[in-house]
Amino acid sequence: MKPLSGIEHFVLRGREFFVKRDDLIDPLLSGNKYRKLYSLIKTPAETYDDIISYGGTQSNAMLSIAALCHQKGWDFHYTCKLLPEHLKAYPSGNLKLALELGMQLHEVAHEAYEETVRQLRLQRKTSTLFVPQGGADPIAEEGITLLAREISGWQQEQGLDELHVVTPSGTGTTACYLAYALPDAKILTTPTVGDRDYLIHQMEMLGALPPNLRILENEKKHHFARPYPEFLAIYRELKAAGIEFDLIYGTNMWHTLLQHVELIDGAILYVHSGGLIGNETMLNRYFHKGLLA
Repeated sequence: MKPLSGIEHFVLRGREFFVKRDDLIDPLLSGNKYRKLYSLIKTPAETYDDIISYGGTQSNAMLSIAALCHQKGWDFHYTCKLLPEHLKAYPSGNLKLALELGMQLHEVAHEAYEETVRQLRLQRKTSTLFVPQGGADPIAEEGITLLAREISGWQQEQGLDELHVVTPSGTGTTACYLAYALPDAKILTTPTVGDRDYLIHQMEMLGALPPNLRILENEKKHHFARPYPEFLAIYRELKAAGIEFDLIYGTNMWHTLLQHVELIDGAILYVHSGGLIGNETMLNRYFHKGLLA
């Protein structure tokens, strides 16, 4: 079976890297979201009528599920906290595209959000599928295992004895399942949504923490999806080197990886997690923060 994405040679600060270009698989279902939703992509359209999920209003998973539902003819109901008035009046980025693809948005007050999500989890209609925030679900394992087989095949072709596979983590689903499927490789990740303890807790809901998974921590604490000058700087550096990465997960992972890279021996393969459509919104935030001329 032909790999879903290719692997490119990439040089940054004089160090050789390889990049698995999962961002090029599909313009909307890109990166790790394509892998997480792979089993649903193969699912016959008549299996479900609706998909329900929840999360942030610029979520990459939200847009990918909206694109999938549009292709399958499924209704997509997405629950979020109350939108800021400007975003409600002028949707942008992933939210704008997801709405154009037919997503039905359900806003709830902050204090009612957790209970609403709990109720969503309890739905039992066989024609309705509940997908947790970010696609953190066992349904993701099939697609990530396929990714692992592609990486393993490439490693054998290249004759690499030691391989470090790098991927950023929100819930840790991709990193965890990759580590299970690639026991002879070292999987490197960093928490982007919460701290180390939060990430470990999320991954332990999928199973025991794999021994070949290493969590790299940044020297500085960063809050999720906030603009930081150092992230903008590494974004520009990466783009100038030849590949654009997203400004939320990708820049955080690269910024952290480069703090540890001198201690890593052997080949490094970065799995591009996509999410580039969201850069428009993030660059706009950088502009309004005065960090981008």
